[in-house]
Amino acid sequence: MQTGLSEVRKVAKMLRKHLENILTYFDSYITNATSEGLNSKIQSLKANARGYRNFNNYRTTILFFCGKLDLLP
Repeated sequence: MQTGLSEVRKVAKMLRKHLENILTYFDSYITNATSEGLNSKIQSLKANARGYRNFNNYRTTILFFCGKLDLLP
C-alpha cells in the first residue's frame, strides 16, 4: 500500500477484500469452474435456440449436449 502505483494498491485492496475466500480454496480445493463451464455451454445453446418452437425442445437440447445422455439402444 506504500507504493505510488495506484494499480498495485487496487490489486492489494482486492486481495485483502477476498482473502478469506482465497484461503478457503486451499482448505477444500473446490472451485465453481465446472458449473461456470456448464453455464457457458447453456448460454451458447441459448444463443442458438432462436429456431425452437417451444421450451421443451430447448430443454431437450440442453439435456442432449450437457446431460451426457446415453443414446445407445
